[in-house]
Amino acid sequence: MVPPEIAITTAGIILFTALLLDRIFGDPHSPLHPVALLGRFIGIWGRPGYYSPQLQRIAGVVFWIATASLFALPFSCLTIVAPGYMYLLLAPFFLKVTFAWRSLEEHTLAVVDAVKDGVENGREKVKLLVSRDTAGLDRDHILSAGYESMTENLTDSIISPLFYFSVFGLVGAAIYRAANTMDAMLGYRDERIRLGWFSARMDDILNFIPARVTVLFLLLYFLFKGRSSDAFRVMRRDGSLRPGFNGGIVMAVMAGGCGTRFEKPKIYTIGDGDLSLEDAGPDILRATRAAILMFVVAAGGTLFLLGTWINSNGI
Repeated sequence: MVPPEIAITTAGIILFTALLLDRIFGDPHSPLHPVALLGRFIGIWGRPGYYSPQLQRIAGVVFWIATASLFALPFSCLTIVAPGYMYLLLAPFFLKVTFAWRSLEEHTLAVVDAVKDGVENGREKVKLLVSRDTAGLDRDHILSAGYESMTENLTDSIISPLFYFSVFGLVGAAIYRAANTMDAMLGYRDERIRLGWFSARMDDILNFIPARVTVLFLLLYFLFKGRSSDAFRVMRRDGSLRPGFNGGIVMAVMAGGCGTRFEKPKIYTIGDGDLSLEDAGPDILRATRAAILMFVVAAGGTLFLLGTWINSNGI
């Protein structure tokens, strides 16, 4: 088993290496990717028709626990069984499985590029990112859906798994990734509402702290840009307009700091809209990257200092 002081001290190295792997390789489009296998497993049990309405909530809890445990098992085995050098070598690859930074950027920029070739192309691309009906979206709302996805997934797909790795190691990141995937597949107010209720609630709970960490680093970025007051003002005004208590505050800070507007027709409008999303898009991308890098530097540095202190004091 990897000694705790070694695991803590090397966590920063693992964080940086995993991010480097992501930037170089991205996410391979393979049916054997661990998250793809996870999705197929959820698809097997995540069908409301398999259970009576009275059993769906119970089934949602039982299968949530089983799925998270099964997905986390190889991560746990690596942590427990691998010697220190092997852990340091393999842990970045395991951590990389739990987040998708480059892929998020590629999907969002694919929407931006598709819109340039026509609204229909944009609608086809953006439907891969969002669950809303894209058939009637105009150019501005297509771009909004794309950049909203990037902003929300800054927390869900990147900061949250890295946060849980920093606090609980590889197992924490794995359990979070399983939980978020179950919410993405089952957490809807349709026929899946009973089966997916626990997945939706757990995703809200698990993202509560990381969402606010994301807000903190975005505010720091916009402080350097001289727009922190606008970001904070829009967050206070519009942060609760989006359903849920996590995604809205991140989107509001991003919209306020970049001087643009996110809008889901007939549901919410977030931000003042001084700049179009076409003009503000590059700064949304820069703010996303800055928040990720600032978090990794802060988390990695803290873990290194903590591990060094534990080791030097023989705790």
